[in-house]
Amino acid sequence: MTGAIPPEAAGIPSGCTGRRGDQPSVPEDGDSRERGSGAGGLLAEMDVASGGPLQGVRVLDLSRIVAAPFATMALGDLGATVIKVERPGAGDDCRAWGPPFMEGESAYFLAVNRNKKGMAVDFATEEGRRAVRRLALEWADVVVDNFKDGTLERWGLGLADLRRDNPRLVTASVRGYPEGDARPGYDFITQASSGLMSLNGPPDGDFYKVGAPISDLSSGLFLLSGILAALFHREQYGTGQHVSVSLWESQVSLLVNANQSYLTSHRTPRRMGNAHPQVAPYEVYKTKDAPVAIAGGNQAQFARIANALGHPEWVDDPAFATNSDRVANRADLAARIEEALASRTRDEVLAALTALDVPCGALRSIDEVFSSPEAAAAGIVVKVPHRLLGEVPVVRLPWRFSATPAAPRFGSPTLGQDTDAILTSLAATDSVATSGPGSDAPSDLVPRAPDKT
Repeated sequence: MTGAIPPEAAGIPSGCTGRRGDQPSVPEDGDSRERGSGAGGLLAEMDVASGGPLQGVRVLDLSRIVAAPFATMALGDLGATVIKVERPGAGDDCRAWGPPFMEGESAYFLAVNRNKKGMAVDFATEEGRRAVRRLALEWADVVVDNFKDGTLERWGLGLADLRRDNPRLVTASVRGYPEGDARPGYDFITQASSGLMSLNGPPDGDFYKVGAPISDLSSGLFLLSGILAALFHREQYGTGQHVSVSLWESQVSLLVNANQSYLTSHRTPRRMGNAHPQVAPYEVYKTKDAPVAIAGGNQAQFARIANALGHPEWVDDPAFATNSDRVANRADLAARIEEALASRTRDEVLAALTALDVPCGALRSIDEVFSSPEAAAAGIVVKVPHRLLGEVPVVRLPWRFSATPAAPRFGSPTLGQDTDAILTSLAATDSVATSGPGSDAPSDLVPRAPDKT
């Protein structure tokens, strides 16, 4: 079936419809995930024998910058085969974001584009549009974009049209703002306009942004989960659909306790520095030599903190009797804690609190994170092969599957590194699948000729 794949190729075992009792099977490494004839062999040499839960899923990545590329990278880590399409000459905008660079490759691009094949075509040419259209209709299970509204339509590549020609196709988009608002989306602007920055920074100081592109990354994660849900729906009901998220909605939705606090009390949440608005003690405290983060999330933990600091009487103090009392008297409690910590070093405090199972931690810089025992135990940094750089270190995503691996396998593509191989394969195959003996492609799934634009 043109553009269609058997259920197991979408990362969902054959026969699994979400009913209790279905037992998924694990594909053997190297399973070719053979599709129906017609488009079945298209770019088969590109398929990744990852052994991951999404082995066999094919993703056409038309996106750039951070949010959507992060989602497609995650799909690649989960085992999908991903082809990233870029502009010839310039490529993805974040290829130029630096320093730092490694032999001309930006660290930013390396961070969100591993596990992808690379293709560079000019959408302004009929040949470029035809190649992308064929990949979307004959090869891909998922097409991801983050172009401005109307851009793909002008090129004759509108996602709705692609799904009309291949109803099993899942399409996905990231936008800056909710449907109907065509303004471009940028993480920094989203952090400002979503209310996130109003919660960050010292109580009497300026609004601060989060140091990582959290609005981009949150929308990328929402896009990822939406794509996975759409693939599962397709395996149950046979049809794809469109998934859309916006940076603004994604970021607003993540302000969970701040949102609900306002909706409950109609009071605007205020900046509290490193303190927690609803829990105490729960902030950064000074010690003799370096600050520590301490979290007393419940009554038992507060009692253990009081005992560890030599002040068991705090537990019976009416000012600290309940969490609400401690929140109301936060400043007094913080002063008492810092007085008790003043004669102890950070490491002494951490050892004492950890021994009593109190959540606590040092305030680490990035270099300290990568030299930490947690980083070593998790194997958080792995080295992957890169065509230009030989090997590059990357940070693995946190999934751990008991049966199917999810991991970085190779580095980000150089600009257009697989273009010739992809175009040669396209040229060697027919662009139209025909119904008949040996083919299961119904007439309504036969891809149409590219639009003349």
